[in-house]
Amino acid sequence: MSKGRVAVAMSGGVDSSVAACLLQSQGYDVVGVTMKLWSDANAEAPRHSQGCCSIEDVEDARRVCQIIGVPHYVLDFQREFQAHVIDYFVGEYRGGRTPHPCLACNDKIKFDFLMERANALGMEYVATGHYARLDSSNRPTRLLRGVDPRKDQSYALFNLRPHQLQHLLLPVGWYAKMAIRDMARKAGLPVADKPDSQEICFIPQNDYRAFLAERFPSTPGDIVDADGAVLGHHQGIHLFTVGQRRGLGVHAQRPLFVLALDGEANRVVVGPAEGLLQDTLRATGVSYVSGEPPDGPLEVEAKIRYNFPQARATLTPQGDGVEVRFHVPQRAITPGQAVVFYQGDEVLGGGIIESATLLAGR
Repeated sequence: MSKGRVAVAMSGGVDSSVAACLLQSQGYDVVGVTMKLWSDANAEAPRHSQGCCSIEDVEDARRVCQIIGVPHYVLDFQREFQAHVIDYFVGEYRGGRTPHPCLACNDKIKFDFLMERANALGMEYVATGHYARLDSSNRPTRLLRGVDPRKDQSYALFNLRPHQLQHLLLPVGWYAKMAIRDMARKAGLPVADKPDSQEICFIPQNDYRAFLAERFPSTPGDIVDADGAVLGHHQGIHLFTVGQRRGLGVHAQRPLFVLALDGEANRVVVGPAEGLLQDTLRATGVSYVSGEPPDGPLEVEAKIRYNFPQARATLTPQGDGVEVRFHVPQRAITPGQAVVFYQGDEVLGGGIIESATLLAGR
């Protein structure tokens, strides 16, 4: 007897392919779904696009479904992807923030629009190849890190809601990457040794500057120090990010780093490395996996970037956001990126960084 019908979001990579295999072996009625997000036929598409929904990727997903004997469909989400991922990405850079497009894609495309479409097609679950785990032994369902610390993707899933967790399956998060590739080889899947994508899916050659240059004109402005003294000039704040050292075009006796981007004044603020250390941030757009915020201050481990180690901090709810005070100052806290809260392996939630400051010693 089937455990239920599940739409597996298949990108054409090894992780989502093995996710489909695992769920089929566990007794689910699997349907492979590839989302068409970006196309060369789109007037906005960059030349030589190597996005995650290339013809080759679609064919890889289709071939895997043929091998394991399940249906495969392609769903067109190009309009939604443009509105909720690309427009967001461009708008954030234009305002002097550094976005994380995978967060927007997961939140809106995979776990909102895809779930709605799957439900309309009679599917009970949606599954992805993310390296994270779900613990449904108690209610509410808990979101946990993947067992492979080098591949853990729980950071990008913090905005999952309780009702979505009830209809989500994450089968590969219980395995190491090497084990997933071994499973793919044993199943005879042609994607077993396919390289992982290392780029933003809609930006070929990872040249985001060229991508942005096609979408809005650069606005020159000043490069200043922390006191506001002009040290040089820039050709657009979207060309910089907090923590950047190279390519500043400013000569100084000691190395300078980008400390902040002032979108309103169109200024890049630079200074010495110690200026990057901050211990307190404010985040908005906060989401809690359980659906409930804490009653008061809570001790957590917080992560300010996907590839950053977590650090001990105190989380304090404040109105529509939170204040996070780190026990030890962190380097290059960046507005536009996510801060994600953990306790052990459990993801409690997260939000988008709005600002940061140094309060230690004051």
